[in-house]
Amino acid sequence: MSTLDATRAELGLVVLYLNKAEARDKICRAIQYGSKFLSNGEPGTAQNVDKTTSLARKVFRLFKFVNDLHGLISPPPAGTPVPLILLGKSKNALLSTFLFLDQIVWLGRTGIYKNKERAELIGRISLYCWMGSSIATTLVELGELGRLSGSMKKLEKDLKGSDKYKNEQYRAKLDKSNERSLALVKAAIDIVVAVGLLQLAPKKVTPRVTGAFGFASSLISCYQLLPSRPKSKTA
Repeated sequence: MSTLDATRAELGLVVLYLNKAEARDKICRAIQYGSKFLSNGEPGTAQNVDKTTSLARKVFRLFKFVNDLHGLISPPPAGTPVPLILLGKSKNALLSTFLFLDQIVWLGRTGIYKNKERAELIGRISLYCWMGSSIATTLVELGELGRLSGSMKKLEKDLKGSDKYKNEQYRAKLDKSNERSLALVKAAIDIVVAVGLLQLAPKKVTPRVTGAFGFASSLISCYQLLPSRPKSKTA
């Protein structure tokens, strides 16, 4: 492959990535929380960037609650334990509620919805829903990682005497385990971000701490949305 072809392929991946509304939202999220970290809650340019980016992001999330509503009513994968099903459905319900209420918050901040006190109350309720969904996600990922670990150990015993990393099924489970581990870390970080936004522990989780954790969570989200590279053809 020539340098021009390689460059064209790389740019194609960038275009594919930026065409995703979710990817653009997470990039804006990184800017938002990076600005929160810099401002530390103090008035100035960084805080203005934080507030305006936060408002702009809400447009990306219009009607996004339908995604989790669909997940809520969809049947779970076969063989999933009942506790994990209930946790997964709770996550869908809480996240869908958060995204729906967030639209009312957007209407309040743009001046369309005039009742500011109620809009602020709805905003706090939506954040509690988001924190609840993050807690549920953490528990789901822990449960799924436990199940994966058990199935991988069983597969290792079956593959005893051979290179397990050459086994396609084992590699697929390992990739899935890595994905879930990253999702677990992100969900745990998001709990801290929610605590900061709700000011539940203002002395410990300051705006700067919230910004740092939110920025890290955003980078993880951006990474998770990266398109897979096409496999190079070998002669």
